[in-house]
Amino acid sequence: MENHGYKGKGNFGQILEKFYFGYEPNSKAEADFVQVGMELKSTPLKTLKNGDYRSKERLVLNIINYLEVHKENFEESSFWKKNAHLLLIFYLHDKEKDILDYLIKLVDDWEYPNQDLLIIKRDWETINQKIKEGKAHELSEGDTFYLGACTKGSTAEKSLRNQPFNEVKAKQRAYSLKQGYVNHIIANIAQEEQAVYGKIIESTEVLENNISIEDLVISKLVPFYGNFAREIENNLNLELKKSYQYFPSLAKAVLGVEIDKEIEEFKKADIEIKAIRVEENNSIVQSISFPAFKFEQIYEESWRKSELKDLTEKKFLFVFFKKNNGEYFLDKAQFWNMPFKDRNEVRRIWLKTKKTIQTGSIFKDYALDKKGNIRYSKKGNPIRKNNLPKLKDSNVCHVRPHGSDSTFTYPLPIQDKKLKTMEYSKQCFWFNANYVRDEIYLK
Repeated sequence: MENHGYKGKGNFGQILEKFYFGYEPNSKAEADFVQVGMELKSTPLKTLKNGDYRSKERLVLNIINYLEVHKENFEESSFWKKNAHLLLIFYLHDKEKDILDYLIKLVDDWEYPNQDLLIIKRDWETINQKIKEGKAHELSEGDTFYLGACTKGSTAEKSLRNQPFNEVKAKQRAYSLKQGYVNHIIANIAQEEQAVYGKIIESTEVLENNISIEDLVISKLVPFYGNFAREIENNLNLELKKSYQYFPSLAKAVLGVEIDKEIEEFKKADIEIKAIRVEENNSIVQSISFPAFKFEQIYEESWRKSELKDLTEKKFLFVFFKKNNGEYFLDKAQFWNMPFKDRNEVRRIWLKTKKTIQTGSIFKDYALDKKGNIRYSKKGNPIRKNNLPKLKDSNVCHVRPHGSDSTFTYPLPIQDKKLKTMEYSKQCFWFNANYVRDEIYLK
């Protein structure tokens, strides 16, 4: 067994199939254990500081056959025949160990609760409808809630496939359960405490009446349109602290979820609430930041496997609060995920960032005052100018630090040519404020 020949991502599952369950790894359309209608799926875990387990990634199911799936309905689909009942094996991934030494931590079977199944069915139909419209190349995980259509393939060139109603080739994609939904499964199997969650959907009746989650959420927000924040607080008997979480907390309260609880449906679907303040002239002052990235990670990874690529396929709930006479009122709200053309623009900026890191040319020079002297921050650090993509370089996104203190740094994969250093101040990707205004708020 030492020379088992299985290396790299995904092969733990192949070893389980061949050496434990005794059948050859395959890509059959039917479930692995066809006699009982059960599909075997293994997926890696990570351990949180408190000892709880969380999914390391989404759970990839079967490949989407663009040329055939448009002929199917959900109940008779290849997806449902294969994935209606799952045997799940969760293991701790450790790149330092041989895969034979990975620890299996959780094993159980999973069938979808009725409420989840109604949402997953609608997700499947949303994916299928896009294929029927000749837009398989525009599919995004942000199109859906629990069931996603994730990219699948070793390289971009090898993963292109024909689609039935358009000559444009589409990236190969597979059905997948989103990482948030997999975490929900893990919490259920491990019997973790679930009290931190609040629910938007109280019964399946709403979904059975063909009302989507989007419509349900917006219907809860609409009655408060035009109400100032203080009025909403009074109506809901709230006393919120004025902090950066004030407006997101207010939006959550309007949806009927307690401030200290996460929204269960949003956690399952990896949906993030973005509460945006709009000025009286319709301008949005603040761009939207994302977590600081690690230079070494961008240096080593491909766009297809990057965190930013996942963010471009994420679904958001934007809730806009507009200023009037110095106060903000709830103006509008909408679900949004990034259009295909803009995802390509983000990819361009990411590749430009990667090249700047690869060539060791992040640092440009120091900022100077009118007298030619180096300018310093309030904390006494010299202000640096860099070659990373700026606001003027794209109408969609740019790169800059989250704060002004350059002492917070991450390691560099190669030495910066000018600074002669192996570290640089933390940087973030940002969605441009004008992009949020023009492409989301005003549309």
